[in-house]
Amino acid sequence: MADEEVTRVTSIDLSELTGKKDLVKAYLIVLAGSNVGEMYKMDEGEKIIGRSAAAEIQLLDEGISRNHCKIRRSATGDVVIEDLGSTNGTFANGEPISAHRLADGDKIQVGSTTILKFTYHDNLEENFQRQMYDSALRDGLTKTFNKRYFTDRLHAEFAFAHRHESPLVLCMMDLDHFKSVNDTYGHLAGDYVLQTLAGLIQASVRAEDVFARYGGEEFAVISRGITVESAIIMGERIRHAVEQHAFGWNNERMPITLSLGLAGLPNPMINSPAELVAAADEALYDAKHGGRNQVKIFRSR
Repeated sequence: MADEEVTRVTSIDLSELTGKKDLVKAYLIVLAGSNVGEMYKMDEGEKIIGRSAAAEIQLLDEGISRNHCKIRRSATGDVVIEDLGSTNGTFANGEPISAHRLADGDKIQVGSTTILKFTYHDNLEENFQRQMYDSALRDGLTKTFNKRYFTDRLHAEFAFAHRHESPLVLCMMDLDHFKSVNDTYGHLAGDYVLQTLAGLIQASVRAEDVFARYGGEEFAVISRGITVESAIIMGERIRHAVEQHAFGWNNERMPITLSLGLAGLPNPMINSPAELVAAADEALYDAKHGGRNQVKIFRSR
């Protein structure tokens, strides 16, 4: 894009920040939206921001186009954001833009609810930001995402799948006889089981899946782009990993198993995120009352 189309903002001399080379790290931080708290490092080159699966920064919130805008960083350190003809426009500090050279602290809005902040961080600030992100959105014990983050992402993923008629699966999981673990071995043993279980599940799902602690001994996984039938393979992989793992406490083996319920889109009986959760819960109920340590699928009545 020609220079005259770029909003005139005085470029930041990165060396003036502190004169240290490690302060040239540029980031986008999500301040509002379903990906709130996430940080995206702006290396030299360009990244597409949008709903498309091919976008380097994929955001699924309402009003975001497939290829909404792009952000590029030059070899000199300048960072420019450019709208890509999005339906609802790109805004910088409250003003609509076609292109804008970013300054430290600039706020960018894409879609109805997503606000990004452009900033420069040193290593200490980056670590602090990530700790703040983790403390707000992750469960303290298992380090999985918490229910708040799960709920926000489920609404965003559901809206995306429903609009584009693409597959989406929710897997609800519950430890079998967990109360007896606490009663027999104590709550420290119970915490150990939950932490270990979380690690086993995390290793069994895809990097793009959203894995969260739903509450107590119940966990959930949101998987985009796969059918319920395909998700059975994932569910069985998780179930088998838990069943085969040697959970031990005070030199005593604890028999730990997991029940799983799957539900997904497209399904004419599921028209909201709450209905998707209810359907997966119903499948989980069937797994529990069918003998536990198994995977069940929600079947339309």
